[in-house]
Amino acid sequence: MDKTQSNKTVIFLMGPTASGKTDLAIELDKHINARLISVDSALIYQGMDIGTAKPDANTLKQHPHYLIDICRADQSYSAHEFVNDALEQIELAFDNGQTPILVGGTSFYFNALEHGLSDLPESTPESKEKFNQLLKTEGSSKLHEKLVAIDPLAAKRIHPNDQQRVIRALEVFELSGQTLSDLQGRKHKVLNYPIKKIILLPERSTLHQRIEARFQQMLAAGFLDEVKQLRSNAQLHQDLPSIRSVGYRQAWQYLDGEMDYDTMVDKAVIATRQLCKRQTTWLRAEKQALFLSESDVTQALDYLKASQRNA
Repeated sequence: MDKTQSNKTVIFLMGPTASGKTDLAIELDKHINARLISVDSALIYQGMDIGTAKPDANTLKQHPHYLIDICRADQSYSAHEFVNDALEQIELAFDNGQTPILVGGTSFYFNALEHGLSDLPESTPESKEKFNQLLKTEGSSKLHEKLVAIDPLAAKRIHPNDQQRVIRALEVFELSGQTLSDLQGRKHKVLNYPIKKIILLPERSTLHQRIEARFQQMLAAGFLDEVKQLRSNAQLHQDLPSIRSVGYRQAWQYLDGEMDYDTMVDKAVIATRQLCKRQTTWLRAEKQALFLSESDVTQALDYLKASQRNA
């Protein structure tokens, strides 16, 4: 597969946090006429660069990633919006003779694109305020218990600590009178191109070491200054999806005086490892994919060439 070739296949390059997805995507971009499209619910936010491990400006200049820096940190961004934006980028890739490579680790974005969207009700300012307030007063575990009573299927899928998904499932029931599970059972397919998946999945011990080392690197690079800058924006607070991102929430709480420095570091690393575990569980259930334990551009290219011949 050379720089001039492209076929209408969409590549999903998936992996947990700290797996090296970005580096592999860039290596592929050197060999394929590609369009790199980010599938990451944290990289969408402007001004959140260090703590999200966003590629630096020089890297993005040489290897542009689309759907990065598309929202302010105080804005919401739904899976519906992602699907619409991603489909637009995929069509632009094909129009320009490029192969779209969707790279990231946000499972509900990938799932929405591959399996379709449900007729879920849009959030309202009132419902957001109500459930964010409930989250503050009752906590995620207590709200998860309520979800068990309302929608046991969704409760089984959603971890009690996954605050955003817990309150979204409760919000859907309040707004529609129907459970999230019922509504998600009626999906509309949105992507009409074949998909080839490459899953970068290093050993757990390797990921844990990288997560801890990377967070220390973020701190050395000025992560706390980045969070201080975010805190100076009166529109931002801990209940926003952006600030609930791993690392940012703990740093914000540390700067609020809720914990000491060492506790902040420990909690941020633990939260990132928990995210990594959830992502890994999801990825191991994937079928018909090339699994790589380490970044290997030659193996990835061979897989894509074989896929193209068999198409």
